[in-house]
Amino acid sequence: MNSTKSARRRSLSVFIAELRESFRMAMGALAAHKLRSALTLLGVLVGVFSIIVVMTAMRAMQSRIESDVGQLGGQTFIVQKWPGVYFGGREGLEKFWRRKDITYQQGLQLKSKATLARSIGLELWFTSGEMSSRYTKAPPGSSITGETPGSFPAQNWLLGEGRALQDSDVEGLHDVCVLGYTLATNLFPYGSALDERIKFNGIDYTVVGVLEPKGAMAGGNQDDFAIIPITTGLNRYANRRRSISILVQAKDTASYDDTVEQVRGILRALRKVQPGKEDDFEIFSADSMLAQINSFTFAVRIGVSGISSIALIAAGIGIMNIMLVSVTERTREIGIRRAIGAKKRNIMTQFIMEAVVLCEVGGACGVVLGIVVGNLCAHWMELSPVVPVDWVLIGLGICSLVGIVFGTYPAYKAANLDPIESLRYE
Repeated sequence: MNSTKSARRRSLSVFIAELRESFRMAMGALAAHKLRSALTLLGVLVGVFSIIVVMTAMRAMQSRIESDVGQLGGQTFIVQKWPGVYFGGREGLEKFWRRKDITYQQGLQLKSKATLARSIGLELWFTSGEMSSRYTKAPPGSSITGETPGSFPAQNWLLGEGRALQDSDVEGLHDVCVLGYTLATNLFPYGSALDERIKFNGIDYTVVGVLEPKGAMAGGNQDDFAIIPITTGLNRYANRRRSISILVQAKDTASYDDTVEQVRGILRALRKVQPGKEDDFEIFSADSMLAQINSFTFAVRIGVSGISSIALIAAGIGIMNIMLVSVTERTREIGIRRAIGAKKRNIMTQFIMEAVVLCEVGGACGVVLGIVVGNLCAHWMELSPVVPVDWVLIGLGICSLVGIVFGTYPAYKAANLDPIESLRYE
């Protein structure tokens, strides 16, 4: 038993030593023919680069969208004129443009009739502009949104201090606001923002609450905004027709689907949608949006992988040709190795390892270049940088597979050369 284990250990040690030696010889062969090696691995580089750059950019976009929709409270869905995400063409956009706006009055009527909902919030993002306090000005880009009290549980907004909006604020068009944590810190660096006055585009508001921090997200900061009563915003900033969003939170998981159907039925009646015709509004949740995004990105991944596979196959054929040339050039070397005791499997391991190393060097360069360019695209789109680790591993794995598949025949040919004839080769 012990002798069997010792034999297995020796065999494993010999195999590892052969791999090390083959790797050193492969690197030596690449270094000896730098230009030829560079031209050969260029095809692998292009194939892997095309995969990684697209996956990096898409992963950054996906992370941004997931971060945005992930802020919704539990069992919350959104009703609005526009879809949450859209991947179609111009024709679909024209259909959405032709829809009537969802009005504030329709939102109020829905709120009074939707008995299954735990809370309903009405929302309308107005504009961004300059915010200032008696101490300082906030950095550019702060935005203001109109809300009702039901938006706070639907958006999962928690109060750090003060209070949320109240029905009396909405009904009375009060000039009050609740600040995101970052905006409050920027405007009032020396103390609490409660009961202080801020100025937004020349209009004063009294701070009644500050939200708990949520932190940075892709493309910006989700704490850099102010919340005012939606009626105040409609009165001051909505100088044209605007479609509101309705945020509905179901009471629990069991009643979620029934709540969606009740809201759909009420809104169809309010908007006079004829029986049999499709809704002239969109209902979506964080889960449905993520499912749609994943479906779209899956199709793109399949397409990119198909295109890149063509480049990798072409690169593999080039590697096979170069390896066959290398076998011919090194016929005498192969004969000498066989003469001093190298076995066929040693020769095969050497040349397969050389093909794999060639592919992996090209793949590694493609991965690095793809991540850099993909994140440059993400930076241009104001998205956070990402590294698609899974696709990096997949790309390098494909490179190894290409090296093995297209290096096997040259390696087999090298291993089966006649030692005597090889020694005579000039």
